[in-house]
Amino acid sequence: MAIMMKFLFPIFLLLAPISDLCSQPYDTFFTDDVFRFDYLLTGDYASVTLFPQESKMEKQWSGSHNALIDKSNFGTYRFQVYDQQAGELIFSKGFSPLFQEWQATPEAKQMSRAFYQVIRFPFPKKPITLKIEKRDSSGQFGVVYSQNINPDNYFIIRERTHNVPIEKLRYSGDPAHKIDIAILAEGYTLDEMDKFVNDAKRLTDSLFTINPFLQFSDQFNVYALRTASTESGTDIPGEYIYRNTLFNSLFYTFNISRYLTISDMKTVCDMAAEVPWDQLIVLVNSSRYGGGGFYNSINVCTSDHKLSPNVFVHEFGHGFAGLADEYYTSEVTFDDYYNLKVEPWESNLTTLVNFDVKWKRLIDSATPVPTPRTGKYESVVGAFEGGGYRSKGIFSPMEDCRMKSNITTNFCPVCRMAIEKIIIENTK
Repeated sequence: MAIMMKFLFPIFLLLAPISDLCSQPYDTFFTDDVFRFDYLLTGDYASVTLFPQESKMEKQWSGSHNALIDKSNFGTYRFQVYDQQAGELIFSKGFSPLFQEWQATPEAKQMSRAFYQVIRFPFPKKPITLKIEKRDSSGQFGVVYSQNINPDNYFIIRERTHNVPIEKLRYSGDPAHKIDIAILAEGYTLDEMDKFVNDAKRLTDSLFTINPFLQFSDQFNVYALRTASTESGTDIPGEYIYRNTLFNSLFYTFNISRYLTISDMKTVCDMAAEVPWDQLIVLVNSSRYGGGGFYNSINVCTSDHKLSPNVFVHEFGHGFAGLADEYYTSEVTFDDYYNLKVEPWESNLTTLVNFDVKWKRLIDSATPVPTPRTGKYESVVGAFEGGGYRSKGIFSPMEDCRMKSNITTNFCPVCRMAIEKIIIENTK
């Protein structure tokens, strides 16, 4: 999807109406602050209901002042902000919460659950309408929640931040024209804060050794936030290990031993409010293998496993670029996560239903589609069956990629192009 848009952009520029290309100036609708909307996503495998929790004003919107409308069509969810008086769309963004994965588990067919979520956008100057939408199995978005919001409402919380000590690991310039990453400490005690900063620097440095992050390294700001926990480590429920940590991280998410997640998004975002941020990374003080990443939501990774640099990069591929998992033989609990009758929205998977909008144009005419997983084609772009947790019916761009295994540290050309497009779009 992203690849097709990249190649068609010059034609699109010529054909699209001027009104579609030039949004109203940022200053017309927004201040430099952040509007934060906290809510619960609740439901079971077939239903979703949204309950608002609280709204906050936070300091310094770090996103682009020019790319306000998300045209990628990425994410299982998206939210849209409309100027209430004119009915004009003035901001939008796609995202993917942990709740969507839980809905595909066997547990979701037996009970309902609630997941705490947070979305953020520039603070509006005038009344707005906020709409949150979910993509259905056919790939179409439908509204699950709508609310009119008056920015002068005195129930919008305007609290001071927590004064978390900060280390600038990388600073390249104005947050409005850079990608800002906030790395928070989890399971590090106050006495371990120097270890956290060193771990965060080491893993951040590993990200910027891999293209396209290396190529665009001057487009990123990275902050390490010294968020101390009472105890070291993290919860490992399957082994009856529990630690008193700030964000309540845990392994065994959905009973997958390596799946490390955080559900306390309220505390995470409260602490992160100390800095301008576009992406959140929570670094967990553990030598165990594992992590988790969710598009435009949160990235989680352990610090001290020998493969932590690989996992750090892999999870950031999820959180930053919405890249899908390309593996299909590992332990999962998802039941039919993808509908084989439609194209996945992720750039690096296809069902071949509408392959023209994916990376078909990148495949050499001598390469067969589908492409056999043999040595002959191990270094070329093709359509290799297997990906998205399924061995049949879903295809990925190369035999291996950072989104498939730890054998290679590199992203395939399709993933690189998807990442590059997002970097360029969000640093305008």
